[in-house]
Amino acid sequence: MADNEVPSFTPYTHSQTLTSHNNAVSSLKFSPDGRLLASSSSDTTIRTYSININESPIAKPLQTLTGHKNGVSDVAFSPDSRLIVSASDDKTLKLWDADTGAPIKTLHGHTSHAFCVCFNPQSNTIVSGSFDETVRIWDVKTGKCLRVLPAHSDPVTAVDYNRDGTLIVSGSYDGMCRVWDSRTGRCVKTLVMDDGENENPPVSFVRFSPNGKFVLVGTLDNTLRLWSISSGKFVKTYTGHVSSQYSVSSAFSITGGRRIVSGSEDKCVYMWELNSRKLLQKLEGHSEPVVTVACHPIENLIASGSLDKSIRLWTQKKQ
Repeated sequence: MADNEVPSFTPYTHSQTLTSHNNAVSSLKFSPDGRLLASSSSDTTIRTYSININESPIAKPLQTLTGHKNGVSDVAFSPDSRLIVSASDDKTLKLWDADTGAPIKTLHGHTSHAFCVCFNPQSNTIVSGSFDETVRIWDVKTGKCLRVLPAHSDPVTAVDYNRDGTLIVSGSYDGMCRVWDSRTGRCVKTLVMDDGENENPPVSFVRFSPNGKFVLVGTLDNTLRLWSISSGKFVKTYTGHVSSQYSVSSAFSITGGRRIVSGSEDKCVYMWELNSRKLLQKLEGHSEPVVTVACHPIENLIASGSLDKSIRLWTQKKQ
């Protein structure tokens, strides 16, 4: 397909609103097997919902995971969908049973807010980032910290493993995006903006592309950039959304064409076609900034979470 051709696109429409949280929604993730949605909030809880796109409503509340003493900034499923990990302002990570919501372990070590967290593909280690400016790697079975990476000179806002677990990417308010060898803890690449003139804008979000060859980087200058790891250069830029204040998350949508979905401080969800960078749709409905989005791994289903305390589910109109 030529770079400027866009496959036919069926718009998404609002399907359901979930109002379980009593404060801002900070993070949303679908389980890799597609059965569950998890949400975290500054109300100190994590909530889970069963997902069935063929039923109405699509999402049904399941568990409330309680135990953190302060707001929860991030939540992630293990790739085998059996575990949930959460990162909290109480400086801890917690491991939970995804189905029962039972607490399993608390991971202690960060000296300031734990802000972002992710499992490796094998589900046996966790990477986390914190306002203490470090990236930590943890053993899931023992809960012990395996390695502390003196990663950044400002809070770490996002971390991710690549598809085989050999690399970790981290982003920070220091304007740097770094790629690490997950085994040795060595920094193998540092991404610096090319213009040379200005200071790097703070990095608010990073995620490896599904094929592992690129990193999607969100910065607080209202821009998303796709960075090629091999060349060390930006290959695509996505704009239109507003992200200058909050760590707004984005996601790759791969179920109906290759797309990028992002939250935005203008209360909307934005969707671009990955290759052409064309803005496909802007989803309106939230009443406060949308800070987190998630794309279902199998179905054409998007979840968005907002400072308005709600989660909205969006599906494509049936043809």
